[in-house]
Amino acid sequence: MRKRKLKPFVVPFMYVASIAMLLASVYCIERLVNNSVFQSDKVDHVEEVILNDEEDEVNSSDVPVVSTDPIIGRPYTNGSVKIVRNYYDYQADSATQEGSIVYYGNTYMQNSGVDYGMDDEFEVVSILDGTVMEVIDDEIMGKTVKIKHSNDLISVYQSMGSVDVSENDTVTQGSIIGKSGEASVSPDLGNHLHFELYYQGSVVNPENYYDKLLGELK
Repeated sequence: MRKRKLKPFVVPFMYVASIAMLLASVYCIERLVNNSVFQSDKVDHVEEVILNDEEDEVNSSDVPVVSTDPIIGRPYTNGSVKIVRNYYDYQADSATQEGSIVYYGNTYMQNSGVDYGMDDEFEVVSILDGTVMEVIDDEIMGKTVKIKHSNDLISVYQSMGSVDVSENDTVTQGSIIGKSGEASVSPDLGNHLHFELYYQGSVVNPENYYDKLLGELK
């Protein structure tokens, strides 16, 4: 058999073609790797965004909602103040009812409020935000302050020794409206505050209303 001799230009051509194929293969492999990394980064980014959104939702749900509904306070802040005469409760036992009777001018009267006292005079404060309805100086009950609050609630402070507010004044919860004193109707109690509370026009026992939310009253 006769051998065929390759032409001179064939060998260089084959060499160049091999190099081109090798470069093309490298380029394709590189593209595949880059696409894979890009897709992986994209997934990781999406997962990160989802996780961040979920964390924001959890964090927002953890934030407590602060109630704006006020809590009814007491008409004094001194911890030494004690009850010296209770509100007359028709459902109380006979001994408690007897201790809630006021005797004045040869007449026995049921106590329509609670009397708080201590040896020294103490500051009297408003139980809630409100507006002063009237300030009077009564010969029997002593100096009296009446304050109107929201939700049809009225507080009355009697037997006060001094008063620091005037009619139509706006007061805030806990603000000082005066100091305790004495009253002719209860000379046996000495220094004290006679406190009455009215809800929807009816007198109620203040001790049953302290520390309650104003909006919860029924």
